[in-house]
Amino acid sequence: MFRFKYVAAIILGTIILGCASEKPQLSVKTSAKKNIATLGQTVKLSLSNPDGASINVINYQSEGKKVTESLKLNGKLGKKDLVAEVISGNDTIIAESNLIVLNDKRPDLYTFEIINTYPHDPTSYTQGLEFYKGELYESTGQFGESKLRKVDYKTGEVLKNIELNSGYFAEGLTILNDKIYQLTWQADTGIIYDANTFEKLGIFRYDLSKEGWGLCNDGTFLYKSDGTENIWTLNTSTFTEDNKIQAYTNTGKIGRLNELEWVNGKIYSNIYENTGIAIINPENGATEGVIDFTPITKLISNYSSNDNVLNGIAYNPETETLFVTGKRWDKLFEVKIVKK
Repeated sequence: MFRFKYVAAIILGTIILGCASEKPQLSVKTSAKKNIATLGQTVKLSLSNPDGASINVINYQSEGKKVTESLKLNGKLGKKDLVAEVISGNDTIIAESNLIVLNDKRPDLYTFEIINTYPHDPTSYTQGLEFYKGELYESTGQFGESKLRKVDYKTGEVLKNIELNSGYFAEGLTILNDKIYQLTWQADTGIIYDANTFEKLGIFRYDLSKEGWGLCNDGTFLYKSDGTENIWTLNTSTFTEDNKIQAYTNTGKIGRLNELEWVNGKIYSNIYENTGIAIINPENGATEGVIDFTPITKLISNYSSNDNVLNGIAYNPETETLFVTGKRWDKLFEVKIVKK
């Protein structure tokens, strides 16, 4: 009996000690309804403390930076992490939550005028399209069909072409300082070529994003989509994804961002399996405009909303016009964008 009571006392003591050492359950609260707020709004931060723990110090952070209890929502849109470092007695407790920041105005709506129609190879599953030094470059996808090519856009003649390894599904491309950067879909690999010779110069691996979809550049950095609302900024020396924006409107995120093009300081993005192109502010992710290309799809005999979709945006600075096509389309359209 004595032995039983002794063992029981040890076990009970362990349980009591374990309970006593448990830290209180804390989380960050905001004054925003359902934790959704708007750019420019001020949100009040507070601590949810259901156990009534004694609190000595609270330090709030958002996106890794110290903030006050009154958080003015400037800067980037999208999902923001909220963290409170709480000192309770001798314990330091990390409380977390998140906040969605929407744009403060709805996107402008645009349509288009067709200036010219050119032939396009109907076997090309277009993934990337870009002008460089007056010539059009294209990346095409599908396993066993992926290519990199230079094309005479007026005639459709293929001027230079290489085929990728059958294990690669090619995606977007961009050209910077005589180097072509081409993404692959799920192989975690980007390929670098000499723009003049198409000689393979090397590869790079994706850092934080899981897939390769679209690619463009601003003359210094690369911008990469991954099939979500995220657009990552790539350092061309290390290829680390040093930063990102999230594409949001005044009502929510725009996901499935695909082919990208840099146009006069904005990022134009196809939305996969959609007839619209989003115009995105590269500083904060605000979707400032949407171009409705629904009418152009009616000019494509094999258009399909889930396969041969609109995909391919190329801005020609020499003509100051936009060129658009799609996967396996037989036409390339030169268009002028018009505000509705």
